[in-house]
Amino acid sequence: MHLVQTGLAANMTDSQRPFLSTVERKKCRMGFRDEAAGYFHKAVKLNPDFSDAKENFYRVANWLVERWHFIMLNDSKRNMIYNAAIQKAVCLGSKTVLDIGTGTGILSMFAKKAGAQSVYACEVSKTMYELACDIVAANKMQKGIQLLHMKSLDIEIPKHIPERVSLVVTETVDAGLFGEGIVESLIHAWEHLLLQPKIKGESGNCEKYGKVIPASAVIFGMAVECVEIRRHHRVGSKDIAGIHLPTNVKFQSPTYYSIDTEEAVEPYTTEKMSRVPGGYLALTECFEIMKVDFNNLQELKSLATKKPDKLGIRVIKEGVLDAIIVWFVLQLDDEHSLSTSPNEETCWEQAVYPVQELTDYRVKPGDHVTMEVSCQDCYLRIQSINVLDLDHEMEVSKSCAKDKDLLSLGNEAELCSALANLQTSKSDGVEQMCVLESTEIALLNNILYHESFKMAMRKVLSSLTPEKLCQSTDTHCEDNEMSSETSLKQRSPEPFYVLDVSEGFSILPVIAGTLGQVKPYSSVEKDQHRMALDLIAEASHFPKDTLEFWLRHVEDESAVLQRPKSDKLWSIIILDVVEPSGLIQQEIMEKAAISRCLLQPGGKIFPQYVLMFGMLVESQTLVEENAVQGTECTLGLNIAPFINQFQVPIRVFLDLSSLSCIPLSKPVELLRLDLMTPYLNTSNREVKVHICKSGQVTAIPFWYHMYLDDEIRLDTSSEASHWKQAAVVLANPIRVEVGEELTLSVQHHKSNVSITVKQ
Repeated sequence: MHLVQTGLAANMTDSQRPFLSTVERKKCRMGFRDEAAGYFHKAVKLNPDFSDAKENFYRVANWLVERWHFIMLNDSKRNMIYNAAIQKAVCLGSKTVLDIGTGTGILSMFAKKAGAQSVYACEVSKTMYELACDIVAANKMQKGIQLLHMKSLDIEIPKHIPERVSLVVTETVDAGLFGEGIVESLIHAWEHLLLQPKIKGESGNCEKYGKVIPASAVIFGMAVECVEIRRHHRVGSKDIAGIHLPTNVKFQSPTYYSIDTEEAVEPYTTEKMSRVPGGYLALTECFEIMKVDFNNLQELKSLATKKPDKLGIRVIKEGVLDAIIVWFVLQLDDEHSLSTSPNEETCWEQAVYPVQELTDYRVKPGDHVTMEVSCQDCYLRIQSINVLDLDHEMEVSKSCAKDKDLLSLGNEAELCSALANLQTSKSDGVEQMCVLESTEIALLNNILYHESFKMAMRKVLSSLTPEKLCQSTDTHCEDNEMSSETSLKQRSPEPFYVLDVSEGFSILPVIAGTLGQVKPYSSVEKDQHRMALDLIAEASHFPKDTLEFWLRHVEDESAVLQRPKSDKLWSIIILDVVEPSGLIQQEIMEKAAISRCLLQPGGKIFPQYVLMFGMLVESQTLVEENAVQGTECTLGLNIAPFINQFQVPIRVFLDLSSLSCIPLSKPVELLRLDLMTPYLNTSNREVKVHICKSGQVTAIPFWYHMYLDDEIRLDTSSEASHWKQAAVVLANPIRVEVGEELTLSVQHHKSNVSITVKQ
């Protein structure tokens, strides 16, 4: 029997059944994740059936030990190359080693096994530091490796380590290379912790000189067309379910918005481009963006102050310019290197710089994509991305390919001439900037979602109108819609109250306001979102003050669900049942229970019910992303049992359409959550799943059909969906044969769902 607790709660809130004291819960909110994990872990040990604590431990475990630790430790190629480079350096005389950002301690242990005399390792995360202590001790190296719970920037000689070291090893790099602070930490290391570097051509024992692994890096880029990136970073339609988005409302994703802010926000997102749904089209050859020598202190110091480089790249294929994708080659030494290219089998994702604010995104062969590249605030920044339609040749200075496709816009006159043709967006009037998360932009681009809600709301409001709107059965549907809205406006003196308490930015209240005598309320919190909705309502010719912002009317934001007025009830309440991550919203059934008490007779909650579907799959990808697989991938080091304490049986933000897996069954209905008719819900259910292909069941991906009514439904696994999917990952694979049946026991309590697989 395999018990898998899905941990479908997505957020840790104070209103859940408390195990923690008030002070302890405040610590959680303030970011004391280590303490939070300790308390939840303690709760699970005291009561293994305490599902709330178990769920929240899973949640905090995701913060404390990020999932990429498992993926990287399972990447045997990466481990072997790092080990070889460290072994070579130690054999050449680098006997004193500092491991910056040690994580599990694997690089420190490579150094010790190679024969280093003294190894020091620092780690700022308390959880990872304690984990490294346990792992180093289990591998019997605690006497040879000194672990420090601190940032490398805080290490002092001789207070923390006795002398300068001859070798620094680190992998404090992210998909954009600089985002984990490698430049800052290496500048400090060269100034305070490392021996002086060996001068070129100078002979002598390496023990007397300092060096860094990795030695250098080369950053590459490519302009691409990618529908999946586009729909998460650009609003593609100005008309959504009859609502016109005015030109003076500018929607931007945080990656683009960060360009003009002083906040240290990552100016890129990340994607595994080899697995991005729908794939991508390369519009240019790959090109070299930047080189950096980690063994050159002056070069490291100049990175932050250096003026942006202006690059131009020749377009080789016709398409839509959606993003610049970035990867790098990490040169560990003159012999060993690692590439994070999308064409490589690697644990790495690529950095993605979405393109925004162009009047025309179409490009054709012969055009040039221009940009400015810099390293500011410890981030690789790619800004001012534009398209030039050039009929003349320009001097080429750099190229990853050898066909002269990378331009240097160094000549000032030529640059000014080129800039005159830039495709930049100019707009008359005052612009309202509205920064949305990528999932919120994807939601705006989900046209079916908005049209479905409009249709379902119209049906409910029509049913609540005193007089029947459809007198003739032979009238066409479009005539019905027109007469419906006219009747709602003319025959109902009292407005219908509609409340949208879905998470994040939503235009559903504006859509509701177009359906007649309706008083819509939005629960958006951010001022810029409210201003944007006001402008959209104004463009939709709403009478002034038609749209209200509900949080201005409630004294306690935790008690959002209450009457619109003391003597009034809601006609429609819109709830968020499923998170964009693919999980059920926490406490959704409790919210539904309150909502039912606030509805007028005939009023509805949207969605009215939800069906959860799942299927059995074999996926080595999910297995390796969930836990370290034995000692072979870690070159014999005993790491798996320790880090696997932090594995969670649920994987979120999945794209089933591009997930590498073998379906072993057809989709089956696992669960029904009825928000309007709770007696139809069952707390326990057994589901028999017919095996249609032999293999090893390693996971159960799941998704939802959300029914706004019996006829209108939304599928969270559809191509246009802004929702991702999730999966339960089994602790131990189950062998199945064609024709067999596997029984799943699905248990539901409040918003918690668990699945037991019976062999």
